[in-house]
Amino acid sequence: MGKVIVFGSLNMDLTIECDAMPQAGQTLQGRNFLTNPGGKGGNQAVAAAKLGAPTWMIARVGQDLFGEQVRLALEGAGVDCTYVDRSDCNNTGVAVITRCGGDNRIILNAGANHEMCGKDVAAILDKLAEPKDIFVTQYECEQQAVIDALSAAKSHRLFTLFNPAPAKPIPADAYANIDLIVVNQTECEFLTGLYPRDKASCQNALSRFKAMGVGDAIITLGEKGSVCRMGDDVILVDSYPVPNVDTTAAGDSYIGALACALVRGNNVEQCMHFATKVASLTITRQGAQQSIPYLNEVEAYFKEELK
Repeated sequence: MGKVIVFGSLNMDLTIECDAMPQAGQTLQGRNFLTNPGGKGGNQAVAAAKLGAPTWMIARVGQDLFGEQVRLALEGAGVDCTYVDRSDCNNTGVAVITRCGGDNRIILNAGANHEMCGKDVAAILDKLAEPKDIFVTQYECEQQAVIDALSAAKSHRLFTLFNPAPAKPIPADAYANIDLIVVNQTECEFLTGLYPRDKASCQNALSRFKAMGVGDAIITLGEKGSVCRMGDDVILVDSYPVPNVDTTAAGDSYIGALACALVRGNNVEQCMHFATKVASLTITRQGAQQSIPYLNEVEAYFKEELK
């Protein structure tokens, strides 16, 4: 088995639950305040590691207490943090999350996440990368650093999995460096101009990604599951009916599970079924990384739920 290499953001998540989203100038009573290590990069790395994939993190945190807590959480989940370094200039990234009715709103402060450049990542890949590895990245780090990192990963013959969230433009010549792009409906519309609502619109959007030069594409549809294109067919993988407690890390657990399944040699459709189970179990729990299940928990839950 190869390994999963994640270049991405590390944040401390500060979350609070309320009955309604506050309006401008409004103060509401909240409850169930949590501090929880997060960041899309950290969440995806933790998911891959908890599910059994050898996982390495490339990232930067601050010299503050949050940075130490984030790193310890990664290591506790089994992520190798050799290439998580500490900034002399910026604090650790922070995400302020308001939870309401199973949904969430997030405000980010990037902090040290925006310090690393593509050359930094390339230098680490020179030491770490092997051809069977999976390279995973998102858009919470500096935009050009991510694009350059994808190019460096392809030059090392890595399989590249890109989750362009939050949505930002992708240069036309960068699509050729993406083996698998994973987007939600909003990100899909931002990048293709098409909002995927039904089978026909999903097929059109997936075809547009293919025309842009992407190897494969997956669109996640929330409670409706996810879709990919295999040949001329659109494959829909349904979600599982579970109690929706907190969606904070659902998308990231899906990505981490995809990477884990890919590094084991599964095809894209098999990976989607596995990732859907992991994301479904994740939303039954509160928080980010603490809500992501271990492999034995996924196996036990769905053995009982789906027999």
